[in-house]
Amino acid sequence: MPNTFESISILGLGYIGLPTAAVFASRKIKVIGVDVNPHVVDTINRGEIHIIEPELDMVVRTAVSEGYLRATTEPEPADAFLIAVPTPFKSGPTGPHHPNTDYIESASKSVAPVLKAGDLVILESTSPVGATEQMAAWLAEARPDLTFPQTHGESSDIRIAHCPERVLPGQVLRELIQNDRVIGGMTPKCSDAATRLYKTFVQGECVITNARTAEMCKLTENSFRDVNIAFANELSVVCDDLGINVWELIKLANRHPRVNILQPGPGVGGHCIAVDPWFIVSQSPDHARLIRCAREVNDSKPKWVVDKVKGAVKTLQAARSGLTADAVAISCLGLSFKANIDDTRESPAVDIVRILAREHSGPLLVAEPYLSSLPDSLLGERITMVTTEEAIDRADVIVMLVDHQSFKNITLSTIGTRALVDTRGVWQTGETQ
Repeated sequence: MPNTFESISILGLGYIGLPTAAVFASRKIKVIGVDVNPHVVDTINRGEIHIIEPELDMVVRTAVSEGYLRATTEPEPADAFLIAVPTPFKSGPTGPHHPNTDYIESASKSVAPVLKAGDLVILESTSPVGATEQMAAWLAEARPDLTFPQTHGESSDIRIAHCPERVLPGQVLRELIQNDRVIGGMTPKCSDAATRLYKTFVQGECVITNARTAEMCKLTENSFRDVNIAFANELSVVCDDLGINVWELIKLANRHPRVNILQPGPGVGGHCIAVDPWFIVSQSPDHARLIRCAREVNDSKPKWVVDKVKGAVKTLQAARSGLTADAVAISCLGLSFKANIDDTRESPAVDIVRILAREHSGPLLVAEPYLSSLPDSLLGERITMVTTEEAIDRADVIVMLVDHQSFKNITLSTIGTRALVDTRGVWQTGETQ
C-alpha cells in the first residue's frame, strides 16, 4: 500500500461523515463524498451544508471551491473508503432494540465494485461487535477476485479496520482533530494503514487494538455515560417524590472530592448514548443487566415528564374554576437532543412533544430556534411551531426541554405566574433570574 492517500471516499455525509470529509479535504486531499440523498449531494456541491455545526460551513465552502471535496450518489474509485452510515434499531431475537446493519451492508456492497488491490476500507459507523468482520465478509463475497484479511491475513489485497468516532456535537471539527483515536485493524498491517490515514489530520494519539475491541470500546464509552446519566435521572424522580430540589442536592453532593453526579434531564438522546448500550444488551442479554436497567431508566423519563406536565395542567384547572384542559396552552421549549444544536435524533424532547400532542386536548406550541420546521417524526401531529417570544406569551404551562442558551436568557420575571415544568433545572439552579 502506498504511504500516501491521494483520494478518499466517505460514504454517508451526515453529522460525522461530512465533517470528516471536510477535514480531510482541508488537508488538500481529494475527497469523494457519497450519499444516497440527492438533496444532500446537491447542497454540498454548491459549497453549502445541510446540518448545523460551528465553522463547518466555511470549511466545506472552501474545500468545494478549491476542488478538494465533491459529492455524488454513487461510489467511485479511491485509495481509502470510510463508511459512516447510520446503524439504527430493528426488531430482532432480543426485542425491538436489535442493531440494524442494513445500511452498512448496502454501503459495503456499493463500494465493492470499485475496490482495487491496496485499498483500505474503514468502518466508522457505531456497530455491534463483529460488524467489521461481517463487512469484510460482504466485500469478499462481492469481490472473489480480491483477497481479504479474514482469509489471507497480512498478505491480503484489501486492508480493513474499525475506527469509531468520539466527538461532541457543536465541537466536531475541533474534536476530530484533537481527540485520541482508537484504531482496530483486522491485522497489524490494517491498523498501520488506518493509522497513517488518520494521522493526516489527527493530532491526538492513534491507539491500536483489534477490530472487536475497537467496536466494543465505542459501545462501552457511551454505555458508561448512559449509566451515569441514568443515576442522575433516577435521582431526580426520587427527589421529586420526596420534595427535595435535586439541583441543589447534586450541587451539594458534588462537593465531595470523589463524587461527580451529572445533571438530570428529560431523558437521553442522540445517535450514540441512546442507542449504543442496546447493542451490548442485544449481544449479551443475560449479562448486561446494569446496562439494560440504565437504558430503561432513561427511556422512561419522557413519560415521567409528560405526567408532570399533565399534573401542572390539572393544578391550573383546580385553581381556576371552569377551566377546561382544551383551554390550557402548553409551550415546549426545544426539540433537539442537546443544547445549541439542530440534531433531533432519538431526542427525548421530540418524544415528549409527540405524546403531549396526542394526549393534551388544548393548544400545543413548540419553540426551537435551531429548526425552521418540525422534524418529520412530528409532521401531522397537532403542534404549532412558534417563536420563543410567542411561546412564552401564549403559554399557560411552559416546559423547558432543551437548555439552549437563548432559553437560558429568559428571566423569571418574563415567565411571570405561568406554570413551569423545568426538566433542565434552568430556573432552579440560579442560571437565570
